[in-house]
Amino acid sequence: MTTGTMRPQSMGERYCALFLGALFLIVGIAGFVPALMSLPGTAAANIPADVADPYAAGYGYLFGLFPTNLVHNLVHLIVGLLGIASYSTLRASRLYNRCFAIAYALIATMGFLPVAKTTFGLMPIFGNNIWLNASTAVAAAYFGFVIPSQAESQIS
Repeated sequence: MTTGTMRPQSMGERYCALFLGALFLIVGIAGFVPALMSLPGTAAANIPADVADPYAAGYGYLFGLFPTNLVHNLVHLIVGLLGIASYSTLRASRLYNRCFAIAYALIATMGFLPVAKTTFGLMPIFGNNIWLNASTAVAAAYFGFVIPSQAESQIS
């Protein structure tokens, strides 16, 4: 590869990391905006009975759809910032996409398991979070594993 030119596939890998980073950064920030959060009934949301005010404990549904809490919002902020930072180089964006794909596929799977759907009490990953995590994992896997393999086979 010559200096100053990039393969179209490599830009796709970088843009995927940037898109995922921006998406998760926005979601992380949105989780701290009370107007975007709704409070479910405590029985249906698996909130411990001793939590008097779920929002004060950092728990709620983002956009009324995605269960989240303070830890979940912080994780989204970190994942988002890492994605945006990884956009700077092809190698970093490829690594980000691969790690993201593996981690979020595992998280989506954990969301189906009753014992793990709250990440062992740390953050909620059930409900609509499952399809969000699974779909973003598929996109990251495509740009982290499939596209690089196709580019390498074209070079050979």
